[in-house]
This record gives sequence, C-alpha cells and structure tokens, in this order.
Amino acid sequence: MNQITIGDIVRGDQEIFPPYLYEAYQSTRRRAPMLALIDVPLTLSELTGPGPTISVVTAEDADLTRNAGTGGEAIGQRIIMTGRVLDHHGNPVPNTLLEIWQANAAGRYLHKRDQWPGPLDPNFLGMGRCLTNDAGVYRFLTIRPGAYPWKNHPNAWRPAHIHFSLFGPSILSRLVTQMYFPDDPLHALDPILNAVPTEAARQRLIAAYDHTVTEPEWALGYRWDIVLRGPDATPFESSPSGETRR
Repeated sequence: MNQITIGDIVRGDQEIFPPYLYEAYQSTRRRAPMLALIDVPLTLSELTGPGPTISVVTAEDADLTRNAGTGGEAIGQRIIMTGRVLDHHGNPVPNTLLEIWQANAAGRYLHKRDQWPGPLDPNFLGMGRCLTNDAGVYRFLTIRPGAYPWKNHPNAWRPAHIHFSLFGPSILSRLVTQMYFPDDPLHALDPILNAVPTEAARQRLIAAYDHTVTEPEWALGYRWDIVLRGPDATPFESSPSGETRR
C-alpha cells in the first residue's frame, strides 16, 4: 500500500459531499484516512443481510413523543417531520427503513457519554423509526431538539438537527445524514454543516416549514425530501454515526 496525501483521497461528488478531512471539524483530523483506500471483497452476509430490520416496525415507533413506554409525553414543541425518499430520477423509493435519533428539547441526548448538563426527559428516548409507503413517504411525530455545546472550538454550539439513517435491502445500503431546521442562526457557525462544500448542497440538508403539514393546536409541520443519488443527491456522512452524539 502506498502512502498518499489526504488531499488525494476524495469521496463522491466534491460539489455535494464533505471531504474526509475538514480542519474546522476537529473529529475529522482523527478519523480521516491517511492511506489510499482499498477494495475489500464483500461477504454473502454483507450483500444479503441482516435486512433492514429484525423486528416489526409499528406505528408507535414513529411517535417519539410517546414511544418511551412511560405513559407520559415528551416535553417540547411537537413537530411533524415528513417527506419522500426518491431515487436519482425522482421516483419514490417505498419500503425504506428510516431511523432517526436526536437530542431532547434541552439539547441533551439519552447517552452515557453526553455530559452536557441539560436536563434529561424521562418521557423521551430520542429515537424512532418507520417505513416509507408506496409513494416513498415517511412521517414522524417528535419534538424540536435543542441546540447544545460540543467543545469543537471556543463557544461552539450545534444547531438543532435530527440524524437520519436509511436502510435498503442490506447493511451495505445504509446511508446516514443530518437534517437541520430553517432560519437557525447557528448554521453559519457549524463546522459539520459547513463541511458540505457548496451552499446549494447545504440547503438540501435544511427542511422547509410547511403549513399544510402543521396540525392546528397540535404540532408544527416540516417537510424534507431525501434524494439517494445523482446531481440532486442529499449529502450523506462518510460513515454511520449512530454511536456518536454529534
């Protein structure tokens, strides 16, 4: 294996996807590859399994305000997150498993490594899942997450966001990304969002407020479509990040 510079290692369309190494996002300094990437032969289990889920997906899984099993409701502004999963031709992709995870209304994750002293909510797990229907549509009921500090640089705060994971027929088809909310003043200060190279691609990660989705005296509505590939592709992360809070 020949050692090469990090600048020679690129990933996908450089107009859409963030580089492996983005100096302002400190974690990439440790995680970015320093050697040329190599192809690894795929095993049968990687190509065929374990499948998108090992248990039945229920309607309750998509209601993050009540899926903690406590009988109580999560604290925070209720929101409805909906949209479509589309292929590069704009066709809907049905039966796609979507998993989301997020901080609570105080910006706190239910995770042992989260040391931010925001309060935990006993009625909020911060995770949910659903399948797209025949029209490629997904829908979650949740609460708007709060911003939180993350020590990447002095006075660093992450904007409100929700992590999305999409599964096709096997583990190799998993894609992970983050969705942001419109008009958040922290967008311009966030190294993770700004690692996406162009403003057009960054805008693909920001949901739109949709009053037709909003339900009166109940929840605000946001719409965000996910395009799997092609010139309008949604930027995805370089590796699954479900084990991290950022």
